[in-house]
Amino acid sequence: MVSGVQLEDKQCPNGCEDDDKLVLNAKDIICNLPGEFSVVSCQSCGLLRTNPRPTPETIGFYYPDDYGPYQGTKVSQKELAGLKRVSWLRKFIRKLFKFNTNCLPKVNPGRMLEIGCASGAFMHKMANEGWDVEGIEFSEAAAESARQLGYNVFAGAVECAPEPLVKYDLIVGWMVIEHLHDPIKALKKMRSWVKPGGQLVISVPNAGSIEFRVFKRNWYALQVPNHLYHFDTETLTEVLRKSGWRTQKIYHQRVLGNLVASLGYVCNEKFGESFFSNWLMRFPLASGRLVYLMYPLAFIMSLFGQTGRMTIWAVGADLDEK
Repeated sequence: MVSGVQLEDKQCPNGCEDDDKLVLNAKDIICNLPGEFSVVSCQSCGLLRTNPRPTPETIGFYYPDDYGPYQGTKVSQKELAGLKRVSWLRKFIRKLFKFNTNCLPKVNPGRMLEIGCASGAFMHKMANEGWDVEGIEFSEAAAESARQLGYNVFAGAVECAPEPLVKYDLIVGWMVIEHLHDPIKALKKMRSWVKPGGQLVISVPNAGSIEFRVFKRNWYALQVPNHLYHFDTETLTEVLRKSGWRTQKIYHQRVLGNLVASLGYVCNEKFGESFFSNWLMRFPLASGRLVYLMYPLAFIMSLFGQTGRMTIWAVGADLDEK
């Protein structure tokens, strides 16, 4: 056991019998922090989860201030000053190449809550589009960065967040639900925070993809122990249903950053660390124009639901739909 980190053994959040099958053992490949963790599959509902796992009180060890996702969400000075302009060519390219990453329903601006807002980049973007935005962020350091932009951000777990004074029209969470210790409890709370007809848009890694089946413990999006749950379309839809949400659409993102980074981890494991393997491992955070070259393959894989990330739209279900 890692000093200062306590582990807990938890059964499936769907209330299934304690009948798990070991899928794999893996280590932290993002920050290279110590510890080995098991991913198990519930034999009743198929949900994959990290178990045993760090407790809510001690998992912060695996979220240092230099944790990658915190660094990739900072607002540049040009964006902050409103000086960053999007050229007509870039606008055309964005329409031509639809990556389905942060795709949102076409709704009029209202009140929006971002779960896992990190340093506030997405909130800043939505505020500039007319939304009244607030956030929840686990990391105090990242939350403070977002507050410095002028936004109201609660630092802590979703389960501990206070009730909003005014309910939301939209709640978003980009790659965050898989980090939650009790996703059903958190999603139920989010359901109570939205207005009638309020919507939820989340993205998660797709453990039902060919990426996971091929790379297994070296899959970039596995990210144990930060990722406590590993969803596919069926298990996520069921968790949403149990939480009071009705799934409307599922978009398979047309990006292959996970795949490229996973190749880097395989190269690193088999041949040792090198400039090439390190470049591959950094690809999801610094891919640049290469994503456009890979778009045809990503597009084809997305048609079959085989890319490593997916975005889900859901709406608050009526009581008789649960």
